[in-house]
Amino acid sequence: MAKRDFYEILGVSKSASADEIKKAYRKVAMQYHPDRNPGDKEAEEKFKEAAEAYEVLSDADKKAKYDRYGHAAFAPGTGGGNGGYSNMDDIFSQFGDIFGDDMFGNFFGGGRRNSGGGGRARGQRGSNLRIKLKLNFEEIAKGVTKNVKVKKHVLCNTCGGNGAKDKNSVQNCGTCGGTGQVRRVTNTFLGQMQTVSTCPTCNGEGSTVTSKCGSCKGEGRTYGEETISIDIPAGVQEGMQLSMSGKGNAGERGGFAGDLIIQIEEEAHPDLQRDGLNVAYDLHLSFPDAVFGTQVEVPTIDGRAKIKIPAGTQSGKIFRLKGKGFPEVQGYNKGDQLIYVNVWTPQQVSDEEKRMLEKMSESPNFKPNPNKSDKSFFERVKEAFS
Repeated sequence: MAKRDFYEILGVSKSASADEIKKAYRKVAMQYHPDRNPGDKEAEEKFKEAAEAYEVLSDADKKAKYDRYGHAAFAPGTGGGNGGYSNMDDIFSQFGDIFGDDMFGNFFGGGRRNSGGGGRARGQRGSNLRIKLKLNFEEIAKGVTKNVKVKKHVLCNTCGGNGAKDKNSVQNCGTCGGTGQVRRVTNTFLGQMQTVSTCPTCNGEGSTVTSKCGSCKGEGRTYGEETISIDIPAGVQEGMQLSMSGKGNAGERGGFAGDLIIQIEEEAHPDLQRDGLNVAYDLHLSFPDAVFGTQVEVPTIDGRAKIKIPAGTQSGKIFRLKGKGFPEVQGYNKGDQLIYVNVWTPQQVSDEEKRMLEKMSESPNFKPNPNKSDKSFFERVKEAFS
């Protein structure tokens, strides 16, 4: 089923301010919150849908991409990092501060959330991880899936990430009673003021570990290796960064994993050079071939192609192979291959060749006589890139 428009989901226009978008999200999330609609799968999906829309529209860069490309801006492997939410804890962890505890925790009587029924906050989030990925021209032109082995912190298999020796080694925090928060009431000249802060004992997790896991020493993660499948879209360029959410280092004690940042590197081609979406190739012609014309075979990204060189071709001539360049990332444009003709001038000649050339130089056909309609070198280059 096609995704709904994010602006439609939140009920705002494209010109809506950041504050208007935030208020709209609060309204929709309140309407479809799972505590208000227990057991209602449709409401739960709309709640997730609103969170996905807000994640994009509240971020200036993501919003700009969405306004330009729509949902295609966040296709797998493009670095958008927007794949929707399958887990309620992810939403509460990322956007819980927007609502405040009185709005969701107390109003609905559900308290703070996590997988253990205690505080919404989980352990410390894992750090992002950066890798470099080198691609050849063919992989860039067509797109490719790469399976890469990444050394990083991974979830502890023994304790499942909670850092405890066993299930009996986890108990509700005695300071906050499992809510992850402590409330303080102070008397002021305006009356009683109540403040809420993160529990200093459990750091907002709502639980404490009485006996640590022997494998991870209570961290909930160990250092290991994971093979990650990375979908690279066609048309990426040197220096471009892609992001995979949750594929970085595992967090401590069940905290969310960081992101994997993939930096693209281009492997040099033996014959071709890249210029944006276009591909450039220098074709060196002998003087006789330039005079009489010929047929030559040139390399392209996906093989070799034959082109006809007409008689009298001048040095600096540019031939264009339409559509033989790189595609635009998340777009419909495609570059061309530009073939630059260079008439080769011999640097060493024999005595006999010298006499032949001297005789030819006396002929009027070998005197430079450019046609006024012929375009200059700069005009040809400008035309090639227009």
